[in-house]
Amino acid sequence: MNLSTLPNALSILRIILTVPVVMTLLNHQYFLAMVLFFIAGITDALDGWIAKRYSFQSRLGSILDPMADKLLLVSSFVALYVIGLLPLWLLVLIFLRDFMIVSGAVGCFIGPDVSKNDLLSPSKLSKINTVLQIALVLFLVMVQIYPILPQYSTIFFIITATSTMLSGADYVWIWVEQVILQEKRNSQ
Repeated sequence: MNLSTLPNALSILRIILTVPVVMTLLNHQYFLAMVLFFIAGITDALDGWIAKRYSFQSRLGSILDPMADKLLLVSSFVALYVIGLLPLWLLVLIFLRDFMIVSGAVGCFIGPDVSKNDLLSPSKLSKINTVLQIALVLFLVMVQIYPILPQYSTIFFIITATSTMLSGADYVWIWVEQVILQEKRNSQ
């Protein structure tokens, strides 16, 4: 394997880890779920760092990384809902935001002004939201292993819901700005 493909390999590993993470959650094997999810979370941090640090960014990587994140997080949240650890309202909010972002990204990438070299890049708020969502999954699983602070789940739900909504609004704002900028270019 070429070192330049390592970020994409880490994203693919995260996609593969989704199945055992979900299975361990559904089977109430919380410690193993936490370990697997933690490893998947580390791959998320590493793939981006390696790609930026060594200039290994690629169009494929810019698609694989967020796809791996969405697949891992949404699947984990569905499993957490099924086993009664996540409220439906938060699952729906996260799903709607991700659906909106995926739809917007697809729309941006099939437009007439798209270059083959264009990369998808997450907003800063989206990065913060991803970290908070990863932390929420780890927290909910950890509370099942060590029931020390379950009363803080509601606060964590509210924080994650707020970051999810702000991140979604941030993408809408970015896309509106892009449309306005494109209209200005076209009218000149």
